[in-house]
Amino acid sequence: MIRHLKSGQSAATKAASDSEVRHTVEAILGDIAAQGESAMRRYSEKFDKWSPASFRLSESEIEDCVRALPRQVVDDIKFAQTQIRNFALIQRAALQDVEVETLPGVVLGHKNIPVNSVGCYVPGGRYPMVASAHMSVVTAKAAGVKRIIAAAPPFEGAPHPAIVAAMHLGGADEIYAIGGVQAVAAMALGTETIAPVDMIVGPGNAYVAEAKRQLFGRVGIDLLAGPTETLIIADDSCDPEMAAVDLIGQAEHGPGSPAVLLTTSAKLAAETPAAIETLLGWLPTAAIAREAWQKNGEIILCDTLDEMVAEADRIASEHVQVLTRDPDYFLRHMTNYGALFLGHRTNVAYGDKVIGTNHTLPTMKAARYTGGLWVGKFIKTCTYQRVLTDEASALIGEYCSRLCAIENFSGHKEQADLRVRRYSAQVV
Repeated sequence: MIRHLKSGQSAATKAASDSEVRHTVEAILGDIAAQGESAMRRYSEKFDKWSPASFRLSESEIEDCVRALPRQVVDDIKFAQTQIRNFALIQRAALQDVEVETLPGVVLGHKNIPVNSVGCYVPGGRYPMVASAHMSVVTAKAAGVKRIIAAAPPFEGAPHPAIVAAMHLGGADEIYAIGGVQAVAAMALGTETIAPVDMIVGPGNAYVAEAKRQLFGRVGIDLLAGPTETLIIADDSCDPEMAAVDLIGQAEHGPGSPAVLLTTSAKLAAETPAAIETLLGWLPTAAIAREAWQKNGEIILCDTLDEMVAEADRIASEHVQVLTRDPDYFLRHMTNYGALFLGHRTNVAYGDKVIGTNHTLPTMKAARYTGGLWVGKFIKTCTYQRVLTDEASALIGEYCSRLCAIENFSGHKEQADLRVRRYSAQVV
């Protein structure tokens, strides 16, 4: 039996502010589409108190940012980017072009072609999300994208040196200090000084996510990312301290972040809230994490592993940590998750920052139908066909003609019939 010992907000409550966000974003996008740079600057001044002579950072400004960082910070950025790049290149190598002769004289194939230009948005409002630069810029570069631009809001009145360094070291061709909807709009739609891109990627707040939703179609996007989510699947091999740390470690992202404990251990379910209170007693981000836990924290008690699998697939969480004796059971049986973190030795923070997998992942149950950002998101798999012989063209043409007739597509049918007339062996 599945028992919900603590529940979060209802779906209706969570959706209450959607209308306001939608209308605000629609107005900003309309203004920037019509007025370009002047509207972008106006919104930057309004939301970020930021209006530099140029939003694009010069080479010297980028170099100053890198030089301002301690050597250890630069080395750590390079280490993380090496892990992410290596895994992305392995994934890229798995995407093979194919060509096959499916019938005598009929050749079909596909090519994996990188998107030509990508805009990478890096959040920097509440926290300077340095790791998001790795995940988008480095992965796009590994995919072979020709032009990569990156944007992040100013942090405490200036471009954040570590974010700029991460963008630069990751391979960004253009770097802009601008944030929010105005950054996404400028990259997608273009302005007098920013050439538009073909695709926008990267996480952000509700307004950034809504901007990507409204722009989808005019540009491609990676996915629509809501507040960070974490699900802990645990049995009695997990202690309350580890459960608490791994729940609150993600709840600190923001007050809207769901954090769910799913367990077969009644003892763990009963003792984890006290461990969370102890942690919140000293954690510097306690105010945010406490609000997230109070509003969106859940504790769900199950009797069996199969119940936990079923409930986990229903939740379809962005991050799923499996703190059980047999974590591979969930790898074998679960189908809906953004990323799995298997066993007590790993955790979501490893994936978020350094281990090599991508941290831009599906939220809001999107894991039911999509994975997260990876090198393949920047690749278009495009098909082609070639017919080598008259006989093959006439054979395919006869089938095609009859199939077009079923649908009453006379023009399509004539395309086929023309080839049959010209290439049939009966024609002298």
